[in-house]
Parts: sequence; C-alpha cells; structure tokens
Amino acid sequence: MEREALSWDELLALVRLLAGKLGEEPFDLLLGIARGGLIPAALLAQALSIRNILTAAVMFYEEGEETLPEPVFLQFPPDPLLFGKRVLVVDDVWDSGRTAFAVKGRIQRAGGMPVVATLHFKPGRNRVPDRPDFYAKETGAWVVYPWAPEVWL
Repeated sequence: MEREALSWDELLALVRLLAGKLGEEPFDLLLGIARGGLIPAALLAQALSIRNILTAAVMFYEEGEETLPEPVFLQFPPDPLLFGKRVLVVDDVWDSGRTAFAVKGRIQRAGGMPVVATLHFKPGRNRVPDRPDFYAKETGAWVVYPWAPEVWL
C-alpha cells in the first residue's frame, strides 16, 4: 500500500480546509476520538472557537492488531452531556469507518446529533453503510501523521 507522510505544515493545511467546510455549521460541542483524532480535534476547536471539548476512546484492535467483532468503549461521555446537542465528531482518518460509525451510533442513542469530520477518507476501504459528513481529502494511501511514533521516536 502506498504511504503518505504528512508534515506539520501539510496537516495544518488540511485542518484549515476542513475548518473552512465546517465554518458555517453550528455545534454545541466537539468530541475527539482518541488517539488519532485528538490533535485534529484540538486544532479544529481552535479554528472554530469551540470550547466545549469531550473525548471518546474506542478499541477495535487488540495486541497484534486482531480485529474485535464489536467496539470496546474504553471511555465515553455520559449521555446527559450529549442529549439534544449537535456534536462535531473528529477523527484523523475514516478507513474502514467502524470507529466513527460506532461513535456516531452511540451519540445518536444518547439523543445527540453527530456530525463526523475527518482529515482523510478512504472510500475504497469503507466497511460501513455511511461516510464522513465532512473530510479534507480522499486517499487510498496509508497516512503517516506527524504525531505518529515512527516519526518522532
């Protein structure tokens, strides 16, 4: 699979592009998906002046990268924080889509209205009946973000 390594400047350009697409959308809060979505979430929160920021940690892979049949929610905001709220869900990449799809469903079950935004969307790898509401770029490559351990360790 082709690899695409992003610099911090390229990352900021994608965040600016995504923020431009989201600029007119009203949100009550932002929910960043750990771990890959946390840096884009922080940058988008700054760009969009969103102060109410929550996080979710979802596990689909065990040690050795074996895929789990269902997501394990390691951490998730309580339902009252989501009920009746328009929630901007931010992740780095929509690959299979399973993580963002699971988060979106959980927010809907809590009575919230999720809108999913990602830096990258991989339509050829999507495995769910959905797609991000907003994304900065389509790709088929394995994206190496500037915060990846292989870059800075």
